[in-house]
Amino acid sequence: MVDVIKVKTGNKFEDWASYSRVVAVDNLIFVSNTAGRNPETKEIPDDITAQTEQVLANIERALQAVDSSLEDVVSSRVYVQDPADGDAVGEVLGKRFRGIDPATTMVCPALGSKIYRVEIDVTAYRGAGKGNTRLINLSAS
Repeated sequence: MVDVIKVKTGNKFEDWASYSRVVAVDNLIFVSNTAGRNPETKEIPDDITAQTEQVLANIERALQAVDSSLEDVVSSRVYVQDPADGDAVGEVLGKRFRGIDPATTMVCPALGSKIYRVEIDVTAYRGAGKGNTRLINLSAS
């Protein structure tokens, strides 16, 4: 029988829209679209770099609830409200995911509020960060 864990953070939108922050199905882990609101202070940084760092801290906290971490992330979807912020967001992602190198998509749609400058959702596989990894480079160099 499959084991399913659903994690709620107490965010009012989780109840309103009936979703979980995290759903783990055995070792496969899905983290819902996550914004940069600090869970302690409830504040959202104005600065795009700080907001992106807070988003990733929130995701990391969610993954830890199911015995996982950013190292286990295999895919991410990044939603940036303003295309001009893409480079700054990419720089933070590069620092946090260096060596993890998940499959990533970045798009620039309208988000639920103008204060959300970046949101990210991820898929992880528990233990992937400790797995045997082989890199294939398709570049012509």
